[in-house]
Amino acid sequence: MADLKLLALDQEDLDVVSAHTQDAVVRVGDMGYARADRRFALLMNRFDWTASGSKTGQRKRAAIHFDRVQGARCSGIDLNARDGVLELLAITFEPTNDPSGVVELKFAGGGTIRLDVECLEVRMQDLGAAWAAKLKPQHAV
Repeated sequence: MADLKLLALDQEDLDVVSAHTQDAVVRVGDMGYARADRRFALLMNRFDWTASGSKTGQRKRAAIHFDRVQGARCSGIDLNARDGVLELLAITFEPTNDPSGVVELKFAGGGTIRLDVECLEVRMQDLGAAWAAKLKPQHAV
């Protein structure tokens, strides 16, 4: 399958990005907020839910960045554990004073990152080849 390159400017677009990044694994040291650039970015190994072929599926290296970020807050994540690994469950947006609002990245175990944004502007793109995943993510219903 071709590499993904997605842009989200509204809630519907963000739902698509969130679906494609569900169960991505992120190293704490591979994410950060560049205050001067008003950008939050992270690298991830996303699970490719659309790939077919193997029982366990595949993962792809990908990057995502959020522009027009006015502030970033973290809860339930040890930012000093640079080699710590997080599992991204969902990305949501809650408008506060349209078009501004709060983007929330929700991780397994209850950790969250909240980004105060001037408006929703998110870009996600795959960075290269895919590899076989060791396990297919499963969720209790």
